[in-house]
Amino acid sequence: MTSTSTSSATTAPAADRRRWLALAIVMTAAFMDLVDVTIVNIAIPSIERDLSASFGAIQWITAGYALAFAAGLITGGRLGDIYGRKRLFLVGMAGFTVASALCGFAANPEMLVASRLLQGAMAAMMVPQVLAIIHVTFPAHERGKVFGMFGAVVGLGAVSGPLLGALLTQWNLFGLEWRPIFLINLPVGVAGLILGRKFIAESRADKALRLDLVGVALVTLALLMLIYPLTRGRELGWPLWGHVCMAGSMAVFGVFVAYEKYKARKDGSPLVELSLFRVKSFAAGIAVQLTFGVVLGVFFLVWTLYMQIGLGWSPLKAGLTGVPFSIAVSAAAGMSVQKLVPRFGRKVLQAGALTMVAGVLLYIWEAGRYGTGIEPWQMVAPLVVMGIGMGLIVAPLTDAVLSDVPREHAGSASGLINTTGQMGTALGLGLVSVVFFGAIDEERLAPGEVGAAFAEAFRGALWWVVAVLAVIFAVMFALPGRPKQHVEGGAVAADEVPEPVPALTH
Repeated sequence: MTSTSTSSATTAPAADRRRWLALAIVMTAAFMDLVDVTIVNIAIPSIERDLSASFGAIQWITAGYALAFAAGLITGGRLGDIYGRKRLFLVGMAGFTVASALCGFAANPEMLVASRLLQGAMAAMMVPQVLAIIHVTFPAHERGKVFGMFGAVVGLGAVSGPLLGALLTQWNLFGLEWRPIFLINLPVGVAGLILGRKFIAESRADKALRLDLVGVALVTLALLMLIYPLTRGRELGWPLWGHVCMAGSMAVFGVFVAYEKYKARKDGSPLVELSLFRVKSFAAGIAVQLTFGVVLGVFFLVWTLYMQIGLGWSPLKAGLTGVPFSIAVSAAAGMSVQKLVPRFGRKVLQAGALTMVAGVLLYIWEAGRYGTGIEPWQMVAPLVVMGIGMGLIVAPLTDAVLSDVPREHAGSASGLINTTGQMGTALGLGLVSVVFFGAIDEERLAPGEVGAAFAEAFRGALWWVVAVLAVIFAVMFALPGRPKQHVEGGAVAADEVPEPVPALTH
């Protein structure tokens, strides 16, 4: 019966049109989320000036989003399994749109930080449903093509976010300065809600699950206890309570693990499937994802501050400088998945880490050699090398991490991968206090010393990035030599037609 309904669902022209329209809608939502992350970085100096925001508030505008997103991703995915992926997608998109409006109309830094936290929480409801909806809407033999399109959307989001942010900030539409970077989400969100309600088919998990509220509370508390003191510590003079909080977060993580084991024995509905960590490649992949998130969190924030405050560049000049990097990431990502990983396996990811190190070292050398007189064209070489390295890692990493995971736990494992990446980004943004702002005493800097101080702090932060990338390279030895999906190819695809596809006929 399942195969019959699957066949009819995937061959009927009406169903075929519906699923491609559904794909366009969920990809638009994913694009909106990606752009919203990258668009904010470029507008940070404008926000700082307009709202008189402290460096701590600036960190929270970015880290708060990442933290709320990380804390809510697993919960959002589980809620979709329980109450329906379409329903949670629409709830998340509606909330994301409202939060974007609140960000756009924020009257002070506190309101903007609170609105960004809400935006991250709503994105955590929306984004996990994207891959789940794709999974239940398309049979396995079509998913390669669909995920290729998804990768292109990711690349487009990476390219267009900084450029769009730069243009909207530079144009100063209606005298709103940075605010249109958030308000632009409103028409997109409204259109997505109307079309999503009509064309996305509802689906749920086959097995009845329960939401692990205690697990949600514990993991959120542990993350806050770790990230908040890191972000505010320097501003507050590193108080004792901050060190106690960070140490205590490890104990709370321990309690969380113990509770998840108990929950798995009790009713089989833990927030995190801990048995996955017994799979060596998965545990190593999670470690890579976490540390790679730290690299991204540190680099992109300090890079923006270096260009716009340290070098005094306009948002548009800074945004255009990043275009070669984004193009290199997209090109390398496509090549790594289609041509390189099937042939060379894990070595491609390790080559990516080493290539990124080479690009960062070149950037450190150039920033030191040219100082505050550096020009965008001189940054092209290190940014392209770094972009190629990043592209070689980001695209095939998920396949490598999931290759040895039992099929029944693939959804839970995917959620954990996304969550740890976001946790790493939030942690990296928190560490900016230590690795970047710690080297700048902005209150005692004369106006003429700002550029040199920011350039020196930027170089210091990049050495931290090199150190973390070296750790990533070493941990990658625990990944499988060849991800199974690429070795088995069509055999796996034919064997993995998902049971929930009949939901399309609803």
